Amino acid sequence: MILTKKVRLYPTGEQEQKLWQSVGTARFIYNWTLARQEENYNNGGKFLTDNELRKQITQLKQDKLARLKEVSNNVAKQAVKDACNAYKRFFRGLTDKPKFKSKKRSKSSFYNDTDKLKVKDKAVLLEKVGWIKIKEQIPIGVKYTNPRISYDNKYWYISVGIDTEELKEELNDTSLGIDLGIKNLAICSDGTIYKNINKTYAVKKIEKRLKRLQRKVNKKYEQNKKGKEYVKTKNIINIERMIQQTHRRLANIRHNYLHQTTTSIVKTKPYRVVIENLNVKGMMKNKHLSDSIRKQCFYEFKRQLEYKCKLRGIKFIIADRFYPSSKTCSHCGRIKHNLKLNDRIYKCSCGFIIDRDLNAAINLSKYQLA
Repeated sequence: MILTKKVRLYPTGEQEQKLWQSVGTARFIYNWTLARQEENYNNGGKFLTDNELRKQITQLKQDKLARLKEVSNNVAKQAVKDACNAYKRFFRGLTDKPKFKSKKRSKSSFYNDTDKLKVKDKAVLLEKVGWIKIKEQIPIGVKYTNPRISYDNKYWYISVGIDTEELKEELNDTSLGIDLGIKNLAICSDGTIYKNINKTYAVKKIEKRLKRLQRKVNKKYEQNKKGKEYVKTKNIINIERMIQQTHRRLANIRHNYLHQTTTSIVKTKPYRVVIENLNVKGMMKNKHLSDSIRKQCFYEFKRQLEYKCKLRGIKFIIADRFYPSSKTCSHCGRIKHNLKLNDRIYKCSCGFIIDRDLNAAINLSKYQLA
């Protein structure tokens, strides 16, 4: 299976300008592709393939967009392909309609051709950028997949997919059910509870600082308002940079905790893991719970757990969305149809009393076994 290796880059000032130029090109071509597809659709045309759009870009380079020649040709090609793939996923009903990328909100990243990517001792060669120092050695002499260069509001990184052999481990006969929630991140059928890190003092302190900085920059904008326009001073730029760093720190804390949690789960070596298929999009419509659900990062938890199970040969099963794991008694099998969201203790008519989330996890562990 293919695993991603992500390593920090140490570009010079001149190289960093070229990296930003590639990021801007990737974003511009992505938006140009979306606009071209919409224009063609409104005129009654069919979906344009990425090959047709690439030919149009080649013509634009000769006429209006000569500046695109300053970056690697593969940056624009892959941006077209990414936009077309986004539309294809939308047509299949897998995602929402693709949106235009904003300079402020979109992720700063671009593609580098695998054939032109070269690696040596603590350095990597990017086309039209040059040799850049790296923090950690990337394996040499292996096939790389989908190299991407990205910026996380502080550092530059390169990530490459590397083919990795599956680990051959002896698994036990445990079927592990995992119930995801807001009070706690995950409750396992063996009784293990992984707490919600967003309720810890450290995270709350950082979130409080973030709100303070956001109020501060809002006041600065109001003070420097001239008519309908806002003047962006150096002070405002510095505060906004601090806000970006705070967002980055919170995201890193949450993702690191998810990695620790998922690794701890797969190290128990069950022969299969069952989780529920949550309708996160529908849950986010609840204005009282949407922020808490967003911070839990359920999709990222599922993604990490899935590839770690695959790496160790553990069966990864997603239960049917309408499987009544919370309403079913794990002792007698009766279904309690009138169970409410605020009923945290499950009380069955057979006299069985258990925590609601643990009951759901036990039912998930029995999913499709009978």
